[in-house]
Amino acid sequence: MPNKPPSPPIPWMARIQIGFLMAATDAARRQDGTVNRFLLSIIEPKTSANPKSIAGVRTSDVTIDPTRNLWVRIFAPSDPVKDEKLPLVIHFHGGGFSFFSAATGPYDGLGRRVCHEIRAVVLSVNYRLAPEYKCPAPYDDGVDVLRFLDSGGIQSVEILMGLDLDFGDCFLTGDSAGGNIIHHVARRWAASVDSWEKVRIKGIVALQPYFGGEERTEAELRLEGVPVVSMKRTDWGWKVFLPEGADRNHEAAHVFSDEIEEAFPAAMVVVSGYDPLQDWQKRYYKMLKARGKDARLVEYPDAIHGFYVFPDFVQSGQVIEEMKAFIKDQRSQ
Repeated sequence: MPNKPPSPPIPWMARIQIGFLMAATDAARRQDGTVNRFLLSIIEPKTSANPKSIAGVRTSDVTIDPTRNLWVRIFAPSDPVKDEKLPLVIHFHGGGFSFFSAATGPYDGLGRRVCHEIRAVVLSVNYRLAPEYKCPAPYDDGVDVLRFLDSGGIQSVEILMGLDLDFGDCFLTGDSAGGNIIHHVARRWAASVDSWEKVRIKGIVALQPYFGGEERTEAELRLEGVPVVSMKRTDWGWKVFLPEGADRNHEAAHVFSDEIEEAFPAAMVVVSGYDPLQDWQKRYYKMLKARGKDARLVEYPDAIHGFYVFPDFVQSGQVIEEMKAFIKDQRSQ
């Protein structure tokens, strides 16, 4: 008989939300490697942008390329402060490369909280999803968002009027698949650092990044059956995202032998004790340190994968405070 999986502590409201989201994605995930987008459009919780101030934050959606549905949701403080220069936080949502969007309810809530607590302008990226768009589509989209910023593309957005944006203080944040995306986008930015006029990436925050390989790690085996992440789900995600014929040792997933560009920014890597992906995440942190990069590891032993989007987790507030401290530290350098 298999061992009973560990039972992490989960607040009851978060347990209901997690159960609904996982049921929705499982129902939409087909065995033939496609996704039932129509079903998701009915059951996925979505939040519209709102230019009115709610809890000190206003939001607006800005289209970058309508031909590929590439857009960003901008979160901006509604109370400008004289002589205050605001950093830019560009966030890439999770969802195994195949699910969710910048408008998904929990991600809209996360953007608002980061904007309010850190005092930053947040751009949540709606990138292309697999299996319709495979690797490297979201990496290309991420770089194009940075190019859009570099060209002054958001200067005329109404909710940003009166705010002083500091393009020299940009931070990439991403959770799960988004944490994978920011690694690859940061590498592309660093490889062409001299070609950017305004955008300077000061740091990346990888919240439980989605990396992998053909081997099964100790945590993947021990934690099979915990909420959110399973080997079945992650294997499916890699299969529909990676190029045809590639396995999980492809460079998109297995980043640990990569050479890292000199200009690659400082990194904060967040890991939790009930996340089956934690061994890959710790290996990523160690790889950055071995390459001589400025990296810090933040661990939450009692948290599950995706805890940061659910305010009922006490660790959700704690990780935003850690992000705030990291961004403050990097801006001062």
